Amino acid sequence: MQHARHFLICALLGALGLFCAGSLAQQPATSARPADLEAVVATDLGTFRFEFSPDIAPRHVDQFIRLARQGYYNGSAFFRVFANGLIQGGDPLLKDPRTPRNLWGTGGLNLLASELSDVKHERGIVSTPSIPGKPNSDGAQFFVCVSHQPSLDGKYSVFGRVTEGIRVVEAISRIPVTPDQIAQTPVRILKVTIEPKKTEPFADTPVDKLNRTVTMKTTLGTIKIQMHPEWAPNTVRNFLMLTETGWYNGTAFHRVVKDFVAQGGADTSRAENAEPPNDRWVHNIKGEFRDDVKHERGIVSMARGDDPDSANTSFFLMLGAAPHLDGKYGAFAKIIEGMEVLDAFDKLELNGEAPAHRVEVISATVDPE
Repeated sequence: MQHARHFLICALLGALGLFCAGSLAQQPATSARPADLEAVVATDLGTFRFEFSPDIAPRHVDQFIRLARQGYYNGSAFFRVFANGLIQGGDPLLKDPRTPRNLWGTGGLNLLASELSDVKHERGIVSTPSIPGKPNSDGAQFFVCVSHQPSLDGKYSVFGRVTEGIRVVEAISRIPVTPDQIAQTPVRILKVTIEPKKTEPFADTPVDKLNRTVTMKTTLGTIKIQMHPEWAPNTVRNFLMLTETGWYNGTAFHRVVKDFVAQGGADTSRAENAEPPNDRWVHNIKGEFRDDVKHERGIVSMARGDDPDSANTSFFLMLGAAPHLDGKYGAFAKIIEGMEVLDAFDKLELNGEAPAHRVEVISATVDPE
């Protein structure tokens, strides 16, 4: 049997060979609403999730959901990778460990027509290869971009985007490969399941219902933080979302200035290679600054860069009064229990502004109403 070879020209990465093994029988489409679903891809190196784009590639989305529910991808593997570039998998032939390496990538193609769009092949994009010189020859195999691959834009059918676990995708892209970018040992796809799409916590909660309390357990003790949505409603909504999703768990207080601030909540403060539980809703928030809310001891406020609208996850606890911050930073909450933890911050041994010993957020939870 003759196999066609297709090449994805990846920026700064060289050529990516893809093969065709002929068509498979089509089956009836699923009746589920794809926009309300997402795929959960469990692998040897961890799990990632991606949402679907039925508005730009309805046939590809329908096919992936249908095949995943049939167990089509279970036991397959990611077999071709480019470090920090992209990963390719989904060939059902790799379910059989006896399949010769020269046949890896030759299964599950030539199944449906292309659905091209102007969506860029950016970080986290999920797309579909096709056969060279043969229009409308997309298949069940798929690839995930770790970084932007501009040479692929407009040439391949984008049908999804990673919402969680992009660091797992990165880790897969860095496995040892042969000179032709074939994995020395494929990363096994243990299971692909289709689940209801997650909804953003507190996204639709009325402002008058955001007056919640957060319990934050740290290695210095526990504090209770009372939200004040009347000061900064969008900042409170963002903080509650991050807390509810577990995003702060495992982060650390990376900056302490005695009698001034203890700053934490940055993603970079996690233990090395730790995967944040949910990045899909992390975003910069518009600054909410009030001159009448004073940055006094016990106030909780959002850290930011030079851009007033650049706050996202990092926050600081006021260890002392700092009136020069009033009206310039988004104070949104106040500590109502655990003020002794602030005393412990003031007693820390420091290396410059960094604690000599890690001060971690063990857990942060939104208290029941």
